[in-house]
Amino acid sequence: MRRILIASVLLSPLFLTAAAVASTPSADVAAPTLISTGVQPAQILSSVPVELPTVTPDIAAFHQVEVILNLKVDEAGRPTNVQITKSPNASLDQPVLAAVRKFRFQPATLDNKPVAVPLVLTLEVTR
Repeated sequence: MRRILIASVLLSPLFLTAAAVASTPSADVAAPTLISTGVQPAQILSSVPVELPTVTPDIAAFHQVEVILNLKVDEAGRPTNVQITKSPNASLDQPVLAAVRKFRFQPATLDNKPVAVPLVLTLEVTR
């Protein structure tokens, strides 16, 4: 029993030192690496009005309608692959497509670099 007691007393400074060394931060550890600064969505910078065709009986009845489009905003902020998803009247399609193709966007960014992104755009057309 004395041997165990003596061994414990003699070895206890080693355990305390090891615990103290383990709790000190190491200078060799590098700072955490930044993985991403995040994604910023595309935003409209400029738009042009939709030039509606002359009043015809099929479009005379509406005052405000929504046209839903799918498009891709490229790295330069230009709309590409513009397609109408939902339109209340086919006679509005070409004027809406022509107007949206002239829109300009602030491109989306990933890690502060412009990237092309798909976009769903809801356009309210009022008469």
